Amino acid sequence: MEGRRWEEMEEDCLVNIFRRLSLVDLTVAAPSVCRSWRKASLDPLCWSVLDFRGMDFMPWSDLSKSLAARLSVRRPSFTGLLKLAAARSKGTARELRFPRVFGASLRDLVYASDACPRLKVVVLPRLLSAEETHIPEIVGKWKELERLEMESKPSSFLELVKQISLNCKRFSGLAMSGSIKIEDVSAIVDYLPRIKNLRLHDSYLPKEKLLAILSGSRELEKLSVTDCIGFEADEEILHKASGLEAFEYEGSKLADDLGYETDECDPLYVHVV
Repeated sequence: MEGRRWEEMEEDCLVNIFRRLSLVDLTVAAPSVCRSWRKASLDPLCWSVLDFRGMDFMPWSDLSKSLAARLSVRRPSFTGLLKLAAARSKGTARELRFPRVFGASLRDLVYASDACPRLKVVVLPRLLSAEETHIPEIVGKWKELERLEMESKPSSFLELVKQISLNCKRFSGLAMSGSIKIEDVSAIVDYLPRIKNLRLHDSYLPKEKLLAILSGSRELEKLSVTDCIGFEADEEILHKASGLEAFEYEGSKLADDLGYETDECDPLYVHVV
């Protein structure tokens, strides 16, 4: 007996399948099969999660070659693919994850804040220190934002949490790394009182500041402070964290191999992702 052909599948079913594909498959593979697949791949539901992490946009990469062939462009770029994906989402994108290594700029962030106004999850790229001052204004545009992840703590962190407090009423999750100072702890406790998920991995985090977070963040459910410098999970810390659903602290220690244990900026302590 002859089975049903893939191209005869109902469009709603195809959309439900395609929304689980990567952006590369949605852009290069699925539209090339047949007209019905191309039509389904253009549905905005397929473009609700814009995940560019791990993508290599160097000219010699397989990704760039595939995009060049499919889109008939000479030099594919992250900016070009971001604009294509945002256009196909028609303003309904819920998650946006920028590439970790190459391609994203401040201009891309500004564009995304206008083209993707309904984002709930954003993973920001590493920016130049001069560009970090614009992050609070950009993030403040995402009124439905619930979770923000950053590779490192921006220089404008205090203003950032103020903007989140003013504009992002459903915000509940933050992830970053860096030197956590007392003013950072106060900002988290005072401006993000409803935070439930906090990740401060690979950071300088002294014990007293960790305890202040545990005491002040009353609605906190999950705290990850893995691979940090400045504390060891002693009885006092474990007792304070006993009410959490999850407390991750593996790899954390009092000082690094250089004996680094200071709250001031130290040229010997450089965070690299």
